[in-house]
Amino acid sequence: MKPFIAPVFEALLQHAKSAVTGFHVPGHHGGKALNQPGWTDSTDAKVIEYFYKIMEIDVTELSSTDDLHHPEACIKEAQQLAALTFGSDDSYFLVGGSTSGNIALLLTVCEPNDLVIVQRNVHKSVLNGLRLAGARAVFLLPELESHSGLATIPSVQDVKAALAKYPEAKAVFLSNPNYYGMKVNLAPYAEAIHHYHIPLLVDEAHGAHFGMHSAFPRSALSEGADAVVQSAHKTLPTLTMGALLHVQGDRIARSVLSESLAMIQSSSPSFPIIASIDISRAMIDALGPSMFEQSLNAAEAFRSWLIRQDTDICEMTIESGTMLELSKDPLRVVLFDKTGRQTGFELQHMLETHGCYIEMADPRYAVLVFGIQTSLHDIQKLQYAITQLDDRRSKKQESIKELRYERGFFSPDENRISEPVSFARARFKNEATERIHLEDSVHHISAELVVPYPPGIAVLYPGEKITAAAITRIKELSLAGAKFQGASDGQMKTIAVYRE
Repeated sequence: MKPFIAPVFEALLQHAKSAVTGFHVPGHHGGKALNQPGWTDSTDAKVIEYFYKIMEIDVTELSSTDDLHHPEACIKEAQQLAALTFGSDDSYFLVGGSTSGNIALLLTVCEPNDLVIVQRNVHKSVLNGLRLAGARAVFLLPELESHSGLATIPSVQDVKAALAKYPEAKAVFLSNPNYYGMKVNLAPYAEAIHHYHIPLLVDEAHGAHFGMHSAFPRSALSEGADAVVQSAHKTLPTLTMGALLHVQGDRIARSVLSESLAMIQSSSPSFPIIASIDISRAMIDALGPSMFEQSLNAAEAFRSWLIRQDTDICEMTIESGTMLELSKDPLRVVLFDKTGRQTGFELQHMLETHGCYIEMADPRYAVLVFGIQTSLHDIQKLQYAITQLDDRRSKKQESIKELRYERGFFSPDENRISEPVSFARARFKNEATERIHLEDSVHHISAELVVPYPPGIAVLYPGEKITAAAITRIKELSLAGAKFQGASDGQMKTIAVYRE
């Protein structure tokens, strides 16, 4: 095993051990503020037990701890080590999740009214980045994986056609892999996009581990992407909101990117989050591919058991003969009821009744993420839950309408390449709005962002014309139990539109 080197964590640990007296923020002063007279019951003792150690390393920008927005010491070293590990020219630590990286990239490549080519099924943070930048977007419909019906990314042919039609585009923004672990080879996309001398930006939120083991798909960086955002907290041992932004080549202006990150991220970033990103990278360097062996073995053991059981709860597979060059994340297991009797939301609820909490669900599928420390005991618990679920399901004879995520949303009648859509914040600033019944909203212009979460992909955004397909999709999701962010009516019986 290689040495474990984590500069940020070591600097914070050394500062905590130095027994200095602090006259600065944060207000808990290294956790000392928790030691209040009169706290004697067990609950208060647990507060100190759980938070004291974290607060010891939760400091502000000091001469001994460095500054995320102007790194010169341990953070600079940690980011340089991350660049070596992940294969970038420059890597940046993010304390606001992939959201902050996506927004910062769009602010970097766009001036107001600039045009970006974007796949339709992107995370809402990309839409918010377009709004903050005041940019225009040309949306491309994604390809559907033929076996599951799930959306991936647009075809390379559509990307080429969009670039030929809109050569003034400043960048192409793709999201790969999708929430279900499907990953498309990006090398042909990078080649086509670079022909126009613009960058390929990739939201690789779910693929921070890609390329770290031979069983994993290749990373977007290795396939030629210019800038890649990864949610380290999703698949690496990083605290929530810890993420990475990697850049290579000369198509991204580093000085502008640094300014954009400083605007988006807090001026008082969390040092425990920063340290956890550093620790994750150090673990990868020290342990290598062996770091992921347990999780891979656990996922494979569960898959083998599921096949032997011949249960109606099955794992989703992808079509090998698809037009897209697809690979799948082996740490994601996507379950569904092959009889169509149970929705993904129902599978999620039933698994939770047996203490198994999963990543997300939709009207058809339930998505499980196997972590680095997923054990055989965890697998046995999941297996028991599946057997109980299958027994219960066998007693339920009625069928439900088969629902396939995103099939009802992306209509074959839609244009694969949209007209430019303006995200200028002043576009509808003074326009009057009203709430109407969802069924009556077709052809109206949406005045609110409608985002089923997870996975955080917008069905509608402000300024978009509402289609019959979008209404059908919203109704299906609401009926199945989805929660909507951004919408005033959580049940989506009504929707805000701009008055005609």
